[in-house]
Amino acid sequence: MKAIVVTDQAAGTAGMTLVDRTMPEPAGNDVLVAVHASGYTPGELTWGGTWTDRLGEDRTPSVPGHEMAGVVTALGYGTAGLAVGQRVFGLADWTRDGTLAEYVAIEARNVAPLPGDVDFTVGASLPISGLTAWQGLFVHGQVQAGQSVLVHGAAGGVGSMVTQLATEAGAYIIGTGRAADRRAALDYGAQEFVDLDNDALTDVGGVDLVFDVIGGDVGKRSAALIRSGGTLVTIAGPPEVWPAQGRAIDFVVEADRAQLGELVERVRDGRLRTNIGNIASLDDAVAAFNPTERVKGKTIIRVRP
Repeated sequence: MKAIVVTDQAAGTAGMTLVDRTMPEPAGNDVLVAVHASGYTPGELTWGGTWTDRLGEDRTPSVPGHEMAGVVTALGYGTAGLAVGQRVFGLADWTRDGTLAEYVAIEARNVAPLPGDVDFTVGASLPISGLTAWQGLFVHGQVQAGQSVLVHGAAGGVGSMVTQLATEAGAYIIGTGRAADRRAALDYGAQEFVDLDNDALTDVGGVDLVFDVIGGDVGKRSAALIRSGGTLVTIAGPPEVWPAQGRAIDFVVEADRAQLGELVERVRDGRLRTNIGNIASLDDAVAAFNPTERVKGKTIIRVRP
């Protein structure tokens, strides 16, 4: 099969190559999926699991990518609940070869059925962004109707999902980003927008929940905005500054079949829009991951026509 591999962390995406690689075999409780579309998160080349297995042993050359949508072609021993020929989408493990390939072996519990009226490219754009937003808001942030939510990067892949889901939950959304992101953030449902380059975060006042995807100085300043009993939720690493009167939660997204089902149903009925910036073929993937200008939204690789 064809696959994208990485061998040198220092080279970044420029070090990716398209190679011929042996097809994976599904282990117990796995499914083998013919990948039709794959999502990619730029930060994953800094994750330890990209370079090592669960025991910490080197596993390069590695196949990156963790989001996928495709069709089940084989079942591992003991796999139940899915069938050969079924359309699925999901999130591959961090420490196994990923989805930028024509086939991927993935734990069955990490995938969910993909309805026939949802395109594979849309399915591949959902797992990381959608599950991160869902878990940050509802599992960790416990957002409630009437609360105020500050969403950093509200026009980005995760932030746009957070904005839409929190709006549906009845929260009041303040989005942040660059000045050029204002219109998109408001279109996704934000009631207010803060230009991080030119506006003062302190003008926001107190909020019930901050969803931080940026970290650094923005994360530090955000801690001071949490009202008593509020929550700072971040995916940018352990907070350097904690809210004085609230709590802070740093989490890593996990695969969840039921939550994937919730997300895709919202896509089907129009309550949730994905944020796809560019679609490229597997042959053109390396060039797509090294764009000459900024691409807004997630890059999706269409592995099969």
